[in-house]
Amino acid sequence: MQLDVREIINVPGERREFDYQPSPEGLETGAVAALLPGWRAHGVIENRAGVLHLEGTLEAGVTYECSRCLKRVDKALTIPMHAVLVEQESEEEPDAFLIVGGMVDVDEIVDDAFILNADERFLCSEDCKGLCSRCGADLNEGPCGCEKEIDPRLAVLRQLLETD
Repeated sequence: MQLDVREIINVPGERREFDYQPSPEGLETGAVAALLPGWRAHGVIENRAGVLHLEGTLEAGVTYECSRCLKRVDKALTIPMHAVLVEQESEEEPDAFLIVGGMVDVDEIVDDAFILNADERFLCSEDCKGLCSRCGADLNEGPCGCEKEIDPRLAVLRQLLETD
């Protein structure tokens, strides 16, 4: 979404509110398996002493894939957005977003906020046991029945136990 900030760019104290549904297309990263519909970005762009600041919130729904058991879990996210907006790039504000022709690309700010706050690794629960490395069974549902793997260096000791 392109937001026109020409009216507030030279007027300290002025502000411009925004509220829209951004497109989450192409933002699958890390443990994100799917992006759910119904995203909402809202906030305000305010001129503070001649510098434009964006403060807002992204409300997003995603489906995460557990890094251990691969179970998919839907999760609602509330991500804060903060950005400084400038008319030309500078070394003083390397993370600032550009105002081009009096317009700000809010989608770029939304995308950055999501990518920086989305989990790279996700666990369905802190005590997730994951999958069996041999048969692939979900160990959260119970033991898989595979025989415990014995360290080959101790295999001779096992033979001693079997002869009794």
